Amino acid sequence: MPSTGSFCVLSDDLTACADLVRRADPERFLAAMAAPVAARKVLFPLYAFNAEVARAPWVTEEAMIAEMRLQWWRDALEEIGGGGRVRRHEVTTPLAGVLDAEGAAVLDDLILARRWDIYRDPFEDAAAFDDYLRKTSGHLMWAAARALGAGDELRPLVLEAGYAQGLANYLRAIPALEAAGRVPLVDGRAEAVQALARTGLTRLGETRGRLPKAIFPALLPAWKTAAVLKRAAADPQRVGAGALDISPLHSRLALMWRASRGRW
Repeated sequence: MPSTGSFCVLSDDLTACADLVRRADPERFLAAMAAPVAARKVLFPLYAFNAEVARAPWVTEEAMIAEMRLQWWRDALEEIGGGGRVRRHEVTTPLAGVLDAEGAAVLDDLILARRWDIYRDPFEDAAAFDDYLRKTSGHLMWAAARALGAGDELRPLVLEAGYAQGLANYLRAIPALEAAGRVPLVDGRAEAVQALARTGLTRLGETRGRLPKAIFPALLPAWKTAAVLKRAAADPQRVGAGALDISPLHSRLALMWRASRGRW
C-alpha cells in the first residue's frame, strides 16, 4: 500500500483534501491511498467534500446553522455545474477540476439527502431509508466512478455497490445514532435487521464481475462491506452491540488484496 510520502506529487489543495479525509474519514483515506496516484487526484476532493457535508449536520445543535452549512456547499456545486467562477476553497477548487455539471447535480442530491441528519425525525418508511443510502453513499460512489470514466450504463451497478457500502457503514453507526437520540431504523427487530443485511449482500453480489477494473478505485471504500453485512446477517444482535467490525489486520489485508486484484 502506498505511503503518505506519495503526497509529494499532489498540489497543496489536494494535499489538504487528503489530510482532511485522513482525519475525518480514515477508511476512505486508506481506500484512496490504495488506488493509483492518478485516481487519488479524483478521489481526495470528492471524499473531502463528502466529509465536510457529512459532518455539517452534527457540528451544531442549531438546525438553521446546519441548513446554512449545507446550502454553502450546494451553492458551490451550482458554481461548479455552471462552469463559471468557483469560490476559492481548498476543497471546492480541486473539486471543480473533477466534476462536470452532471457530477455536480449528483452530489447536490447527496446534500439534500443529508438534511435528514439535521433533524430527529425517523425515516417515513423503508423506501425513504433506501433513498437515503442510495443518495448518500451511492451517489458519492457514482460521482467517483463517473469521474474515473464510467459510462451511464454502469450507474445502476455502481449505485447498488454504493447502497451496500452505505448500509454496512450505517449499521456500524447504529449505537452512535441511538446515543444521539435518533431513531435510525424503520424496523429494528432482529429479523428485520437480518433481512436488511441480506438485501445488502444480494445487491453487492449483483455487481461482482460486472464492473471494469478502470473504475475499481471508486469501489475500494466498500472493501469490507461484505464481511460486515455477513456478520449482521448471521447475528443481528451485533448491530446494537457495535460489534460488526472486522479486525484491523484482516481489514488491511482485505483492502490490499482487492486493490491488487481489482475485484471483490
